[in-house]
Amino acid sequence: MKVAPVVIRDVRIGEGIPKICAPIVGKTKADILEEAEQVLASSADFAEWRADWFEDVYNMESVVGILKDLRELLKEMPLLFTFRTAGEGGEKSVSPEMYTALNRAAAQSGYADMIDVELFSGEALVSELIEEAHRCGIAAVVSNHDFQGTPDQKEMIRRLCTMQSLGADILKIAVMPQTPADVLSLLLATEEMHKNHAKCPIITMSMSGMGMISRICGETFGSSVTFGAASKSSAPGQIGIKELSESLRMIHQGLKGT
Repeated sequence: MKVAPVVIRDVRIGEGIPKICAPIVGKTKADILEEAEQVLASSADFAEWRADWFEDVYNMESVVGILKDLRELLKEMPLLFTFRTAGEGGEKSVSPEMYTALNRAAAQSGYADMIDVELFSGEALVSELIEEAHRCGIAAVVSNHDFQGTPDQKEMIRRLCTMQSLGADILKIAVMPQTPADVLSLLLATEEMHKNHAKCPIITMSMSGMGMISRICGETFGSSVTFGAASKSSAPGQIGIKELSESLRMIHQGLKGT
């Protein structure tokens, strides 16, 4: 199935070599901006601000202020706003009302290019935030993170298809492997989703050291983005951006030769 790329500024997600997203996970404003400088100096394609790490994240004025500073510092590098909830591996718990308010503020700020919306927030809330993102002219990444294990292939595909049916621009699932077979299950689900169901780019990964291979072989199976660490990692198994970039290019060259 032909998947149309999502173009964010000059970055074409879903086309060619998987794009590298670098998370920014500082707790203070100074830490956040320092990490952003490292991301800008790296070979990452776009940045993700993990706002759940920010010590003053429940203050909307502070959040918008950080987004403004990030936009100025990152220049034309795309920026994804993410508040990862504690239930999906994030740093903080949050009410549905606050979660909605944070994502609305990010979308309406004019500084973020994408927002991340967790699928298990509930379909009504997800649909509301996707519509808000689109009203603001930005993209919505709908995601699911399972730190307990790896669902079976049909369930992973079902979750991705649900994200797509809700209107997501980019679909994302990350799972925790217990065995090497779990990593294979994630890769097979990725390939089937990409080949038979996806109408938009997908992002998949198997976490931890066991799942590290999934972070570099996305182009083979159909995953369009991988996450690499410019300084601190935001999830188990993340690879440094330099090493990640070299691995992605090597696989890309190999695929071009097939």
